[in-house]
Amino acid sequence: MVFSSFPFLIWFLPFFLAIYHTAPVKTHNFVLLLFSLVFYAYGCSEHPLYFLLLVCSVFLNWVLGLLISKSKVKKFWLLIGLILDFGFLFVFKYLDFAISGVNRISSFFASGSLNLYHLNLVLPIGISFFTFQIVSYLIDVYRGTVPVEKNIIDLGAYIIAFPQLIAGPIVKYGEIYTKLHDRFVNKEYIFRGIELFIFGLGFKVLLANRLAGLWTEVSKIGYSSLSVPMAWMGIFGYSLQLYFDFYGYSLMAIGLGKMLGFDIPENFRTPYVSLTMTEFWTRWHITLGSWFREYVYIPLGGNRKGNARTFLNLFTVWMLTAIWHGAGVNFLLWGLFLALIIIAEKAVYGKFLERHSVFGHIYMIILIPVSWLLFALDSMGDIKDYLCRLVGAGGEYVFAEDWLKNGKLYLPFLVIGVILATPVGKKIYERIKSKPVIIPVLIAITAGTFYCLYKGLNDPFMYFRF
Repeated sequence: MVFSSFPFLIWFLPFFLAIYHTAPVKTHNFVLLLFSLVFYAYGCSEHPLYFLLLVCSVFLNWVLGLLISKSKVKKFWLLIGLILDFGFLFVFKYLDFAISGVNRISSFFASGSLNLYHLNLVLPIGISFFTFQIVSYLIDVYRGTVPVEKNIIDLGAYIIAFPQLIAGPIVKYGEIYTKLHDRFVNKEYIFRGIELFIFGLGFKVLLANRLAGLWTEVSKIGYSSLSVPMAWMGIFGYSLQLYFDFYGYSLMAIGLGKMLGFDIPENFRTPYVSLTMTEFWTRWHITLGSWFREYVYIPLGGNRKGNARTFLNLFTVWMLTAIWHGAGVNFLLWGLFLALIIIAEKAVYGKFLERHSVFGHIYMIILIPVSWLLFALDSMGDIKDYLCRLVGAGGEYVFAEDWLKNGKLYLPFLVIGVILATPVGKKIYERIKSKPVIIPVLIAITAGTFYCLYKGLNDPFMYFRF
């Protein structure tokens, strides 16, 4: 079940909100947990064991939290928790990739490959996100920065709350502890939540899904057969599609949180206006960056032990970020690319770009799409072909006017996307949010969204695969 679907919008959400807001306040966490379990069970109905995996994970980490808080060997129980949680993630997300690597390496040292069999496990939805939330809870209990949660229902409501269960934002326990135990919802909160949810839904269905058609056309033409303008238009379109897909989901999650009385943290802050890649990653997927900074970068020493150690810490964080996103050589290449760029910015030219915004924007206009190209294509051959077409090398294009044909169809969505990806879109919203015109705007977005869903014009959220 996804937020941009009729089962969720027409049945699940209204029924849940009706029960939640009529139930006694002291039962709100139980209602949230119950419906979150139903939400997840629906999503993994073809793999019911994954539902049991989630339930067992909540129970085990509840017990581990209690043991960490009371035991004299806190580090031992924390280590057990980390091994279990990251172990589950490794088995489902990376084991087949590791097996492929072992098979390839073994072929160089013996007459034949080991030929180990792949398990071909389906990735449980949201496992990367809820694993990071569970781990942050255990670490914070170990550090003593948050109190241990003695009530399993309250802990379960935190870990698997359906608004951010599948694709974040990643919420640390300390950010939500107070509201988890004492929250209220007034009309202003509910309307603000509905407003954010509708805008997020519109970004996803009316913009990201339409831009997805451009990337589909690029794939049909073939990466080695694109004209140079089409290659750039395609990767610009993909960059906007990825942004509004994930930003739209995050807004919907934040909006749902508001309707329930929670303040889910912001996940995007107009990242495409950044002047450096360093700045970009303080504005994109903010909660993931915050997680790595608090639980990896700072414990490794951060920037406190000299430049060489700082650069090594940055490299480590980015390779782990790449691995978190997926098991594939392209993700490792993507992480390596970003690590080297960010290290170069800190060591050489970052301050120059910050002082000269024109050069910074030109630099990022080129660099952002190239980075997402490594993210989007899982074949090294396809990446090579596409990079060649961006500079007009490496092949024959099918026809020189492919970009004109597709430009007529997708230029309006590209222009709207560019405008809404800048502070201009936010300024427009700030002007109208407290005026009567906001109501017809929300109605129009809702009507357009429902029409597109009725016509079957919907795609799964891109970040669900992580």
